[in-house]
Amino acid sequence: MKLRRQRLAIAVHCSLLLAVPSIVLAQDAPTTLDAVQVTGTRIKRAELEGQVPVQTLTREDIERSGLNSIGEVLQELTGSGSALNTKFNSSGNFGFPPDGGGVGAGSAQVDLRHLGSKRVLVLVDGIRWINEASASGVGAATDLNTIPLAIVERIEVLEDGASSLYGSDAIAGVVNIITRREFDGGQVTLNYGQFSKGDGTQQGIDLAWGHSTERTSLFLGASYTDQDPVYSRTREQSRFPTPGTGVAFGSSATPYGRFIFADPNSGEVVDLTPNTGATSPVYDSSQTGCDRTDDYHCFSTADRFNFAEYNLLVTPSERKGVFGQFRFFINDNLHWYVKALGNRRESTNQAAPEPLFLGPEAGTGNPLADNIFISALNPYNPFGFDLDSEDNLILIGRRPVEGGARVFEQKVDTQYFNTGLVGSFGAGNRTWFWDVNAAYSKNEAEQTNYGSYNINNIALALGDPAACAAVAGCVPLNIFGGPGTITPEMLAWIQPVVRDRSENKLTLASANLSGDLFDMPAGPLAFAAGYEYRKYEGWYQPDPLTVAGHYNGVPSLPTAGEYDVNEVFVELSVPIFAKSALGEKLDLSLAGRYSDYSTFGGEFTPKYGLRWQVTDEFLLRTTYAEGFRAPSIGELFGSAARADLQISDPCSIGLGGTPPRGNPANCAALGVPSGFQQPNSQISVTTGGNELLDPERSRSFSAGMVWSPGFASDASWSDRLDLEVTFYRHNLEGAIQAIDAQTQLDLCVETLDPQYCDGITRAATGGINGFNNRLVNLGYIKTDGWDVDLFWTLPETAAGRFKLAWQNTFVTRYEAVGAGGSRQPREPGVEVNDSAIPEWTSTATLDWKLGNWNASWSIRHIDELTEDCGDAAAFPVCSDQANGTNTLDATTYHDAQVGYKFNWLKGLQLTAGVNNLFDEDPPICLSCSLNGYDASTYDIPQGRFWYLRADLKF
Repeated sequence: MKLRRQRLAIAVHCSLLLAVPSIVLAQDAPTTLDAVQVTGTRIKRAELEGQVPVQTLTREDIERSGLNSIGEVLQELTGSGSALNTKFNSSGNFGFPPDGGGVGAGSAQVDLRHLGSKRVLVLVDGIRWINEASASGVGAATDLNTIPLAIVERIEVLEDGASSLYGSDAIAGVVNIITRREFDGGQVTLNYGQFSKGDGTQQGIDLAWGHSTERTSLFLGASYTDQDPVYSRTREQSRFPTPGTGVAFGSSATPYGRFIFADPNSGEVVDLTPNTGATSPVYDSSQTGCDRTDDYHCFSTADRFNFAEYNLLVTPSERKGVFGQFRFFINDNLHWYVKALGNRRESTNQAAPEPLFLGPEAGTGNPLADNIFISALNPYNPFGFDLDSEDNLILIGRRPVEGGARVFEQKVDTQYFNTGLVGSFGAGNRTWFWDVNAAYSKNEAEQTNYGSYNINNIALALGDPAACAAVAGCVPLNIFGGPGTITPEMLAWIQPVVRDRSENKLTLASANLSGDLFDMPAGPLAFAAGYEYRKYEGWYQPDPLTVAGHYNGVPSLPTAGEYDVNEVFVELSVPIFAKSALGEKLDLSLAGRYSDYSTFGGEFTPKYGLRWQVTDEFLLRTTYAEGFRAPSIGELFGSAARADLQISDPCSIGLGGTPPRGNPANCAALGVPSGFQQPNSQISVTTGGNELLDPERSRSFSAGMVWSPGFASDASWSDRLDLEVTFYRHNLEGAIQAIDAQTQLDLCVETLDPQYCDGITRAATGGINGFNNRLVNLGYIKTDGWDVDLFWTLPETAAGRFKLAWQNTFVTRYEAVGAGGSRQPREPGVEVNDSAIPEWTSTATLDWKLGNWNASWSIRHIDELTEDCGDAAAFPVCSDQANGTNTLDATTYHDAQVGYKFNWLKGLQLTAGVNNLFDEDPPICLSCSLNGYDASTYDIPQGRFWYLRADLKF
């Protein structure tokens, strides 16, 4: 079946290449007056709509989805890639990404063409929106949860490079959120839903009110949304770290503790854990090997800790927002507007009780943990001798379950204010349009962390009891007994409340002018020009405990920076011919923008396009654009932070006993002894910014067609039929990223090349105890593919009116090449690093209306993927154990909705729906970090979700 599908796609692609076209994803056109401006052009002329690939999501489309956030809606587009959402339980699990943007806990982002969320520009009513703040860094992407869904009239998505029109970040595309403006009367919307297992309840209320007079227009909106959590332990697929492997991939930091050291009495290196129930274990130095009669046994896979059951499948989130805009029409040609928004998001992430890793193989990067000294005088030390990182201690892993789970609570406040004048004037027989705008926006966030530990106090409590007694509040710590042996007094000394804060600010001013310059034989030459000034300011301030180096969790340092940019742009629409033997009309579009950054200097980006209306039924389009993305504050100024990543050491024996996959001679040269087994699958990787970064530069090309055959218009079987095809290509050079850590380690072991091995250090026992992985301008990213879409409206009959929309994206290439030409693991059809690039994604929606009834049925399809099983290749859950790969089967979801409108007041619409009607589980992902599936691509396990909505207009 897959081979037939590939052949069909190739045949379609080859036939379309002969046409060399480009087209917009056609949707119902927005209402036009004398002139409009649409996403993808700055020229205000209605006939320029659709000049570039723009997909419009109407309010009806949004309501049909049954979703309650802009991010969730956009992530279901076939051209979307992996992005954060409420299914990512990121805090305490993923660590800090290298871009300095922070964890992004609780946010929802959008990724287009799999190029990353920071390469998508988000506008609101054509004005750039503020970047996120999540109290863990200075973000480079937009948190769509800062914009209430209730205020949205429609969303326009440009899936093409647009830096010449909008500036930095518009490499992969632009999302323009158009707010509700023309509204008379009131509206109350209530919604409620939950998963069929009775959890994950979502509920909310939206209020809207508007009033217009001859010279004024006012709209006010308020929104409240509350999302309850879903716990990982409630689903079989997410109950263990990796499905089908039990606790094999669990943590070696357990409630009883794991102790690896060299016994100074016997000289033997032991790897021990207390027997179950031994709260005051007795250790006998005279015993060797694993056949022991004291209170210890050799640590084994069965002793590992199942951290998964503490995690979340869906993170709780509460959002409150208010929005208003007022317009005053001074005269027929001039009006003033003002807009304001306030939004608060309160969200929570949760992770398993924080582990204590102590000793030289802890690899935490914190010297207080890596160089720990545990005194023989500690009253709870059962071994009778010092445990010294510089002598006999190798690793201790203890999970203080007494302190409870790690809970990370975020509060994110968004403020936005925008005002301006919009006008027009006549000059001769022409009309010119102008506007001036000023906007100020701010995102500020605070994260409060409960359940973490103070490693400085831990070190003091494990050392000499006399030194501990000299410090007020210090009590000796017992990490040697089983669960329950860490007392409340001990917790009071070692467990603080940690508070981190961050802020992003954007100040913006712009002025624009558009009109027709002069007439040409084929029509007027239209133009737009403008100036824009932006100032970015951002900072991240971790808790003083973290800054001092006393935080046991993932460390980070403060970040702060600012920069500004001045830009000018010009756009021309040049008519080449009209009503000729070559077709109805051919237009050439030209655009260019010059940007002057205070951080790196000037940059010019051009764009060229052709729009050829061959006949009334057939249209061809093509565009070529150059773009760039300026390094963000976090990427430039981000200080050292840490990510704890799932990395397999090629020099280690596999968990299933498989031999090391790395070259034995090279492993020996790196200091890894024969028989070494990686004690912990998580390796701490230090990340950070780089002030010497250059901008990313890109080249984008699109070509496509739209065919609206006359025989399918106003026919007995069809009112309208549109077939649309777009080929896209993006080449990104100097991508700002760190080389994939697993790839870096593999290349180090394979080549011993210093460019890969520098920054990776190992303890005397062979384990990795340092991994430095910094941001650089790497090689390139190249991707291309096709959008193939069909829209069909059937005539109205006694059975009602039906509409079919079938949208497809084929990704034919994705190449990412890093330092020294190293190929990164992402490519079409592959799952890696908690993200996927399916070769084919498809969404088909059938709408039906009859009188006051309406219904819809949607089918979402994701093509099959493959992944590297890693150490899980030793388990039957890996579908191809011989080759060490696992297949994630193709997945299809069905969503259904039905509604009825009562003629009460201005209308009462009642709607009921089910997403994932047949309760399709996501395919098992063995390489994913959490919950056994890819949260950015699939619905949660046992994820049938039903909802009700009542919408009253008055």
